[in-house]
Amino acid sequence: MENKWFNARRLGTTAALTAVVLSGAIVVKAVLAIKDALKITTDVFEVEKKQSPYIYIQTDETGDHSTERKFYNTETSGPWFPWLRSRSHDHWTLLKLAQDQDHNVRLMGVRALADHHHWDDAELIEIAQACDNRTLIGLARSQSADLRLFLPPPTLMQAYSEDNMEDSFRHLLSALPVTDIDKCTSFFTSSALQEGKGGHVEERGGLWCFGGNGLAFTQSLSAAPEEKVELFCLQALASHSTFQSHCEEIVKLGGLQLLQHVATSRPDSCKIQSLVARIIGNLAVWEHLHSDIIRAGWVTLLAHWLRSHDLSLSVHAARGLANIDRDFGRQKYTDNVYLYHPQFRLSEPVCADIVFVHGLLGGAFKTWRQQDPFVEEEDISSNATSSDSDGYSYCWPMDWLAKDFPHIRILAVDYDTHLSEWAPKCPFESEKRSIPVRSADMLNKLVAAGVGRRPVIWVGHSMGGLLIKQILLSAANSQDSNLRRLARNTLGIVFYSVPHKGAALAAYSTQAKYLINPSVEVQELSQDSEFLKTLQAQFKSYMCARGIPCLSFGETEKMDLGMNLKAVIVPEESSDPGFGLYFSLPVNHLNVCKPKNKDSVLYTQTLTFIKQCIPQNRVQNILQAGLAKEDNIFPDDM
Repeated sequence: MENKWFNARRLGTTAALTAVVLSGAIVVKAVLAIKDALKITTDVFEVEKKQSPYIYIQTDETGDHSTERKFYNTETSGPWFPWLRSRSHDHWTLLKLAQDQDHNVRLMGVRALADHHHWDDAELIEIAQACDNRTLIGLARSQSADLRLFLPPPTLMQAYSEDNMEDSFRHLLSALPVTDIDKCTSFFTSSALQEGKGGHVEERGGLWCFGGNGLAFTQSLSAAPEEKVELFCLQALASHSTFQSHCEEIVKLGGLQLLQHVATSRPDSCKIQSLVARIIGNLAVWEHLHSDIIRAGWVTLLAHWLRSHDLSLSVHAARGLANIDRDFGRQKYTDNVYLYHPQFRLSEPVCADIVFVHGLLGGAFKTWRQQDPFVEEEDISSNATSSDSDGYSYCWPMDWLAKDFPHIRILAVDYDTHLSEWAPKCPFESEKRSIPVRSADMLNKLVAAGVGRRPVIWVGHSMGGLLIKQILLSAANSQDSNLRRLARNTLGIVFYSVPHKGAALAAYSTQAKYLINPSVEVQELSQDSEFLKTLQAQFKSYMCARGIPCLSFGETEKMDLGMNLKAVIVPEESSDPGFGLYFSLPVNHLNVCKPKNKDSVLYTQTLTFIKQCIPQNRVQNILQAGLAKEDNIFPDDM
């Protein structure tokens, strides 16, 4: 009986195991069949890569992007962490990362896309076509990004020739508003409409004719070269682009397309391209115009210009892209405020700002260059035999200081100055050229650029130092908390031959006032100026009360003023402010802000001074500046 029961149990167990094995085989077979049915062949994609540079992503009319998401997900990401996914070599995975909803993940994804250089042309074009605006801007501001990631600008609907391009400029300028603008904007527009082959300003009438026929130097030059006409028109547009309502009209009237044609038709004229980039930078100040700028293909052009070897063009392009890049900062770089460093996105927040302000007859693109090699004057050097392995620098704050302080933002302010009232570009701008008016305008622009939200170091040459003094006094006494914060966060000032008590040049100009008609700027620098005396007394009291460190340099060499006149422009008794450190150097006024090399006293002392003023510990830096939590959100706007 027991044997029968045992045999029955064996039989049942064997039957059960057989059933399990058969069931497993059936399941495996079904899984393999499903896998074969879902298997994706990439042969067709390889063929498409060779035949067409375009990709097609289907979405239904309801806006469901499920197909698009499946197409992107060519790798199974699973529960990977973002940093692990950023190590992927699949461009769709990285692109999806760059378009993530999380801000930090997006930044990581953009960096990963920019750092990959092993993709072929077809894959790069796929990325370019699938990029959203935010990712496109991030790539344009990534130093390592491949320029093949940017599609060519769209083909212009209107074909321009030299003649109809001039007519298009005239039509655009004539259609812009004539009310609520300053006299200089009106002057530049009038000049542009009178230039060239047409000279039809009389047909417009009204405000554009305010100069009358007395403006002989702008009267219808029937044989004016096309490039000269374009420069006049671009200068007028640049002036108009400082007004928000005019920016909107420029975009609405097709100005973006016209500017694109001008820029591409003059590939060898950095002057024209720089002026065009300046206008685009002004338009980009207004966020609601960003989509129009991007759609017109300007990101591609700016990305190429940003990498140009021409200083002016690259800086103008950097400003335009920084204004569009709202995913990386909230600052606005308005007209004549330029970003020396960082021109590209940084992986870490900046910890301080350095602001450079040039002097009389200077400029943001010429004052801060290295001492010209042919100049005879010798700068004092701690190592006279050393040579600069980096080569000649056309902007030492960008080439030298940015390397020594990679996590400090370096800005420059630009403005026009003149020695004589016969020389200004606009004969009606004298009312805007006084130190109080200029400094008020600069102060508002710098605050819009985020200056004051972190520690600030000021660097001024000649008249630029006087503007810095007025800026700080105005900010300290302002009712606006943002302006007071700028003064409070000032940690140091560097003066290069600043005429605290006046300049010799002003004295010579006053003696010859009936001949050269000295400008407002020159008259303000007079050695008996009551304004300078009051400014110096108030500023010295402010600096001593606040205990702000100051480093000053003075000149001892004479400069040739012409007409057999030579003089020390700013004597030592004027360049020494009476507080802080002071160095007197055997250089002239032109070279006192131009180090001969990185070992010169000018540079080494400036470098040491900045290191002493700015806390190297980031936490200490934040606490000292009194930054709010929300000020740390954006890496370059911290």
